[in-house]
Amino acid sequence: MTTPKKSFLRKVSFSLVFLFTFLVIFGFLSINRTHAQESAPTETSKEISSSQAEVNKFGLIAAAIAFGFGAIGAGIAIANVGAAAMGAIGEKPEIASQALIFIALAEGLVVFGFIAALMILGKF
Repeated sequence: MTTPKKSFLRKVSFSLVFLFTFLVIFGFLSINRTHAQESAPTETSKEISSSQAEVNKFGLIAAAIAFGFGAIGAGIAIANVGAAAMGAIGEKPEIASQALIFIALAEGLVVFGFIAALMILGKF
């Protein structure tokens, strides 16, 4: 008779073996497709002026700030809203769906920061 701990360890080890096997097979398939492509000679190195380099530098910094502050703001919002929502759900479980809506609204901040960063990067 097996104990629950041994049964759990057997299931976890089987899952890990299956996961790594899948990743190895997927990796080999991806590598074969990548190396099978013919390389076309393309001119990818473009020389830019120093003023254009300055503009690009500030564009990249602006995109990083937009995404970074969006992520930090969302983290702060989720920390506060999530704690309040879990407390409210503990007292009144029927408002769980409403509490999750407020948490999803806080998650929207990350999306807005990401979209702003993509728009900035699309300019140059």
